[in-house]
Amino acid sequence: MIYADNAATTKMSEAAIKRMIEVANENYGNPSSLYVFGQRAKEILEEAREDVAGIINANPKEILFTSGGSEADNQAIISAAELGKKKGKNHIISSKFEHHAVLHTLQKLEKNGFEVTLLDVHEDGLIRPEEVEAAIKDETCLVTIMYANNEIGTIQPIKEIGAICRKHGVVFHTDAVQAIAHLKIDVEDQNIDMLSASAHKFHGPKGVGFLYARKGILLTNLIEGGAQERGKRAGTENVPGIAAMATALKEAYANLDENAENTRKKRDRLIEGLSEIEHSALNGDATKRLPGNVNFCFEGIEGESLLLLLDDKGIAASSGSACTSGSLDPSHVLLAIGRVHDVAHGSLRLSIDEKLTDEDVEYVITAVKEVVEYLRGFSPIWRDLTTGKKQFIL
Repeated sequence: MIYADNAATTKMSEAAIKRMIEVANENYGNPSSLYVFGQRAKEILEEAREDVAGIINANPKEILFTSGGSEADNQAIISAAELGKKKGKNHIISSKFEHHAVLHTLQKLEKNGFEVTLLDVHEDGLIRPEEVEAAIKDETCLVTIMYANNEIGTIQPIKEIGAICRKHGVVFHTDAVQAIAHLKIDVEDQNIDMLSASAHKFHGPKGVGFLYARKGILLTNLIEGGAQERGKRAGTENVPGIAAMATALKEAYANLDENAENTRKKRDRLIEGLSEIEHSALNGDATKRLPGNVNFCFEGIEGESLLLLLDDKGIAASSGSACTSGSLDPSHVLLAIGRVHDVAHGSLRLSIDEKLTDEDVEYVITAVKEVVEYLRGFSPIWRDLTTGKKQFIL
């Protein structure tokens, strides 16, 4: 089986599994307890906090452990909104192709009196910094733009956007769930005020993540009940999961350059091979994208059928975000970059890592070509396109 859906989740690394089991077996105390068992667990918790902070150039006191990226996104956005409200500011800027953890939180805030501006995304899948600046006004309290898109993998000009926010005194949050462990991140250099991350996207366990919040940003509690995480997130910390997350993150950054280059070469070969399919198109910029992301649209087919037939051939892939896999609607990300409904329905996302072999890459290219041809063979849409009843778009 070829696993090509790492943007949905990753396999835990052996080192992370080992660390998780070790801590669960040997250091199972409650980190809030005063006796030795508890204090050892507390030490492991704080060691993990220091490791995570060091990787993104933050202070350990600026790291809050969460259940994952969605919780971190929610807390960051709600906190910035509350801070803005106290200052008489109720305007938030984001983009049309954010993860739903961001978009749905913004929708809730709109119902509570906040004004939200969702920036258009260009065909290349990139946000323009000058358009962010043009949208800022006196009432703006937050800009939240994802670091790299979860579906098409495009990498946003985070440092430039952060500098604009700093210039105007606006809090800048980035959902870095897809970017962290694949790209170098420096919250100081890149002018980032808040950042969200999730362990299961970089070979750590599910159900664990973190929020970076710059010193001075007062966080609003989402969970009440205890004094854990400096009183900002109640509930006994998942020490084994957090320790495993830190291990996975350190492992990823120890081999970042080598893995990224290796993965990038395979990504580019996939793009080259799939581009040979007529009436197909790569979604998003060809180079300003994550090393392991390939996202295509194929005209005249349905993405769901493509995925099922690829699964029969031993290839695990997706058409977009796993969080919306039950939806019959086309991807909001693809619509945001200008793909029409009929084309957006025929999408394929391959998200690979360094473990994919060259032989695997060639097999995937061949398999996709075969399945697309097969599906087009009995597609009424394809028949209408080839007979001239409909015009080709791609």
